[in-house]
Amino acid sequence: MELDGARKTPSREGPFLSGGWPPTALGQAFSQVLHRLTGQEAQRGDARGAVLQDVSAIIEAAECDKLFEGSGAPFREMPEMLGEVAKALGMYAAPPREKEGRSDGHSEVAEKAEQVGLLFLKLLGKVEAAKNSLVCPAWKTGLHHLAGPIYIFAIMHSLKQPWTSPRSQDVAGEVLALLLQVTDCDSVARFLHGGNEDEKGRFTVIMGLLKPELNKESWKNNPATKHVFSWTLQQVTRPWLNQYLEKILPPSLLISDDYQTENKILGVHCLHHIVLNVPAADLLQYNRAQVLYHAIFNHLYTLEHHLIQAVLLCLLDLFPILEKAVQWKGGAARPTTHCDEVLQLVLTYMEPEHRLLLRRTYARNLPAFVRRLGILTVRHLKRLERVIIGYLEVYDGPEEEARLKILETLKLLIQHTWPRVSCRLVVLLKALLKLICDVARDQSLTPEPVKTALLQEATDCLILLDHCSQGRVKGLLAKSLQSCKDSKVVNCIRKVQQVSEEKMLGCR
Repeated sequence: MELDGARKTPSREGPFLSGGWPPTALGQAFSQVLHRLTGQEAQRGDARGAVLQDVSAIIEAAECDKLFEGSGAPFREMPEMLGEVAKALGMYAAPPREKEGRSDGHSEVAEKAEQVGLLFLKLLGKVEAAKNSLVCPAWKTGLHHLAGPIYIFAIMHSLKQPWTSPRSQDVAGEVLALLLQVTDCDSVARFLHGGNEDEKGRFTVIMGLLKPELNKESWKNNPATKHVFSWTLQQVTRPWLNQYLEKILPPSLLISDDYQTENKILGVHCLHHIVLNVPAADLLQYNRAQVLYHAIFNHLYTLEHHLIQAVLLCLLDLFPILEKAVQWKGGAARPTTHCDEVLQLVLTYMEPEHRLLLRRTYARNLPAFVRRLGILTVRHLKRLERVIIGYLEVYDGPEEEARLKILETLKLLIQHTWPRVSCRLVVLLKALLKLICDVARDQSLTPEPVKTALLQEATDCLILLDHCSQGRVKGLLAKSLQSCKDSKVVNCIRKVQQVSEEKMLGCR
């Protein structure tokens, strides 16, 4: 094998085979390798294998002290050169841009990732050897330039993605493990944010490397970049994340604003992580919380249930932050909140919705809104009543998730707004009794535990209705008990009567 650098500088019989490169020759060899990696030559299949073999040979032959020390004029310092080579290798193994929804050449990307991963293992092995030898202090500078590009490569290929294979994932996982070992970090989180004030993390360096690929024009050039950013972001939590807010907020908003649902969900997850891990004061500063709210709120008009679920969870955690900026002075009516605005829109969409997945998603999150608003839920009582009655009438499949969540919502609604519920007693009582009868006669594949849960939840709602109406439900059910022959229905009615009687005895 001939190295291009060896053709123009030392002969093959010279320092390469004798076990070491003179600094100038080593720098020139890496410089030419870098040129070949970034030039048109790297696109040819035969040249790709040759350049990687050359890199491997250079790393194996170079002594640790020469590898991490300055290479002298006219070449750049070796640590900086190594960092550039590592970045070029990472770009060489990156997946190509997807065209028209198709992703061709993934097997080739996985193969290249394996080869580059093995090179990084050799390079990190040299760092580990220099670290343990204690005669080459320059390894720290070399690691400083290498850590960022190698980390991005490791995350890009260790996560399960279309462009990875089990083998490339294993190699990338080994690279990440060795990187953490040489940096004395017991976790990726510590690698990113540092362990204390004296130990500086590498999150800023990582974001600096990702920044050119995270702007509006370039963020789709590499389909892996968004996943590396998202995964890295979610490793950094309180109390470290707020110091990076200016670096992470714009890319998160950019990804969430895309037209593809996959990217919208990814971006909303990033924004949700920011909401959970950045102090409210920082989010309220410069109106950031309002920017977040409007960016996320616009996704509520979609029909994708996965996106709706991500958006509602994020908004529910954002509401307490937004309400910190709203001060209510007693006497006047409380102003409507962002939670009111979102609930109003959700109920508007829930009422006519016929898609089961969307119905379940809306119903799953409805109890949290009632808990959040409390007594102020009375503002939405009429529409809530229509939604609750409508959803209780529709069979929701074997798991009955929507109806169970609607019953939970009704229980919370009665508890928080009981003075206004008594006037709706007859309507709600009919809906609950119809549900109990339907479940009792259900001959479908619904599991018995699910039926039992439905009957129990409906019975609890009847008990609460009886409690807030001062025993009126007990009297209305007495007539039904005389004519009903279904044992399950009778058991539910008797439970309501029993609890009502125990309550009256307790009051005496």
